[in-house]
Amino acid sequence: MTESLVLEKGEERFSRFALIGWWDQELLKRARVLVVGAGALGNELLKNLALLGVGHVVVADMDRIEKSNLSRSVLFREADEGRFKAEVAAEAARSIYPDLRIRPVVGNVMAELGLGYFAWADVVVGCLDNREARVFVNTACAKTGKAWFDAGIEAMNGVVRGFEPPGTACYECTMGQRDWDEIARRRSCSLLARQAQQQGATPTTPTTASVLGALQAQELVKYLHRMDPEDVLLGKGFFFEGRRHTSYPITYSVHPDCPWHEGAPGIERVLEFSSRTPLREVWSYAQEKLGGLDALDLSRELVERLECGSCGIAREVFVSVEKISAEQAVCSSCGQECGPSFFHSLCGGPHLDRTAAELGLPGWDVIWARKEDEYLGIELAGDRPGDLS
Repeated sequence: MTESLVLEKGEERFSRFALIGWWDQELLKRARVLVVGAGALGNELLKNLALLGVGHVVVADMDRIEKSNLSRSVLFREADEGRFKAEVAAEAARSIYPDLRIRPVVGNVMAELGLGYFAWADVVVGCLDNREARVFVNTACAKTGKAWFDAGIEAMNGVVRGFEPPGTACYECTMGQRDWDEIARRRSCSLLARQAQQQGATPTTPTTASVLGALQAQELVKYLHRMDPEDVLLGKGFFFEGRRHTSYPITYSVHPDCPWHEGAPGIERVLEFSSRTPLREVWSYAQEKLGGLDALDLSRELVERLECGSCGIAREVFVSVEKISAEQAVCSSCGQECGPSFFHSLCGGPHLDRTAAELGLPGWDVIWARKEDEYLGIELAGDRPGDLS
């Protein structure tokens, strides 16, 4: 065992970290991290980011705190019941490290988190509990060229893994046919059935969340310090087995049919554009940049209208399917459930006279201009919050 170093009284907050030869506290202070999910796992990660002195964080979650969260989430207290997880977690993390600049985003990740947040971040961390949200985050990270670290927990077991396509396998590369079949089954369900499926719960404990949240934070630190790729979980995973500790690493292979391994398109930050800008202006801008234009591809699939199969009544809604309420899904005339009509691209037409917000897209999003095989991302940077450096 090496001899311990004795520090003088009055040492600085991060003095012990400075004893690690490669540690760069200023790098962590400048780092920008997007955390997706503020449940038990997200609590542990945010606690660790605050203790480590990470300087800039955005945390996104749509849920409110329930009593069952209090036994598994280190940042929540009984008085917080009923409040939004993202807001409480941000406040608690800031109380640990007052210099932390942290912004909560309350909303459904797949519907209300613009891709501008992904483009802003140096690295993304997923603390999610469902496969569809992970696929969305993976797609967002691949399109914006960001590495991300995913984790999942169940009872005494868990997994943490990292992805940085196109150079490594991505989350979709790890999915088998059964995973895709499950997503297809869910997407084929009616709107009301989808909502019922969202109510499921995963068995978790605070101890497992603590282990996996620590592993995520450690991989993030290694990634930010640009350590040897062999020493970072990128394109790899670590399975934690908490019963007998038969834990093990795994390396993932790039799936030959995966679409996310040709490199991310460039993104132009356009401060003059926001979610309130008519998309015809975005079309004209992209057309000039690319020397022509085939389509504007949206960041996510949207519902254009709901139509009743019984009485034929249809109405425009322009919203993400995740935001359709049970009341909206039912025909106001006959009470039968309506079916959605989806769209994800604009190839001209009257919809260009609408704004991104009017189509149902979130603020600070990215629109993808496409001409044949050439793509250009257009960041609607006019929506960027002023407190994000």
